Amino acid sequence: MRYVIIGNSYAGVSAAEAIRENDTGGEITIISDERYSVYSRPLISYYLAGKVDEEGMCYRSRDFYRKMNVNAMLGREVIKVDTDKRIVTLSGGDAVSYDKLLIATGGKPFVPPMKGADAKGVFTFTTFDDAKKLYDAAKKRGAKHAVIIGGGLIGLKACEGVKASGLKVTIVELGERVLALALDEESGSIVGRRLREEGVNIITSHTVNEILSDEDGVCGVILDDGRKIECELVVVAIGVRPNIDIIKDTEIKVNRGIVTDEYMQTSVEGVYAAGDVAEAYDLVNDRSNVIAIVPLAYDQGRTAGYNMAGVNRKYTGGVSMNSVEVYGIPVMTMGITLPDENDKKEILVYNERGVYRKFILDNGVLVGAILVGEVDHGGILTFMIRNKMNINHLKESLIKGDFLSHIAEIGSEISKNTAQWQKENHLIPDF
Repeated sequence: MRYVIIGNSYAGVSAAEAIRENDTGGEITIISDERYSVYSRPLISYYLAGKVDEEGMCYRSRDFYRKMNVNAMLGREVIKVDTDKRIVTLSGGDAVSYDKLLIATGGKPFVPPMKGADAKGVFTFTTFDDAKKLYDAAKKRGAKHAVIIGGGLIGLKACEGVKASGLKVTIVELGERVLALALDEESGSIVGRRLREEGVNIITSHTVNEILSDEDGVCGVILDDGRKIECELVVVAIGVRPNIDIIKDTEIKVNRGIVTDEYMQTSVEGVYAAGDVAEAYDLVNDRSNVIAIVPLAYDQGRTAGYNMAGVNRKYTGGVSMNSVEVYGIPVMTMGITLPDENDKKEILVYNERGVYRKFILDNGVLVGAILVGEVDHGGILTFMIRNKMNINHLKESLIKGDFLSHIAEIGSEISKNTAQWQKENHLIPDF
């Protein structure tokens, strides 16, 4: 059996491992336009800040491909997929045939159309190469000020790395606060206040209309209200979109991402998708969705790998969850965090002594949470959401000041009742 995996990150690597567990003799080929062995993508800001070196970025050992008997074609770009002939074509004209194909191409940065976006000194921030280029530019050009367009997770990680390099940083965010798609007004203000305490300039409810440049590269930006900000570097961190370019001329069905079934197979037999490029079952919203987080990419990849190797395994769905630390303040969100006012969800809030907790319930079932300042036992909360637990009898515990002792009590109750919840919901815990 010939397995081809396009993509060399969490989904692709976990798929290769699952295939090899079940097919020791099959031919596995991983193709990636990145030239590096698989690395931990969330660590690129730490590399930029000088907290880890290139070796510390490794997600698997350097001899991973040899040990797994995987043919790694790194630094090679796939330009076309022919699902009829079962061939992928690479830049340069080489072709690789497959029996089973996994598309794990991840997401690609979204750069909105704006004047000057192609100027020297404009960067995105999603790959190891992005971090290296940004690091070199900050050092070689003697840059003093960087403007980051976007105050979401990518923008805050870029801010952390750039500021640690010694540059002044301004974040320009179109929303009313940083992390506007995940945090409510109160939690967003806590994070924004901490950033400002560290010297980060934050401009909200505005965006960049134009990037200015001269013969040396970027020299400033112009905001939508006409203000000019002088800078030498610009990082576009507005977000990512599923990287579906290579399958545009195929019959593979695409919605927001590549549509998959419960086995992570696409609309074309023998072709699978996993990770940030795939649209899979969202447990909280009870529909297919693109949830671009590492744990789900890993789970989806393993599910795809098992099924590619002929072992039936269902993907039971995922819960959106993100975690970040902003200058010493841990932040964690999961599930639905910004419910529509018409949804009539029940909201429970605790906000004292630098700790903010918000819980969103739907008819007694926990469907989302925001944790700021104290994120211990976030895994238990994610378990509750994943297993659609009714927690009416635990509501008082969630908003008490001694939350940790009460959540430990809840954890004990979960342990006693796990089997019953699994039986009722047909779900498997993820921790």
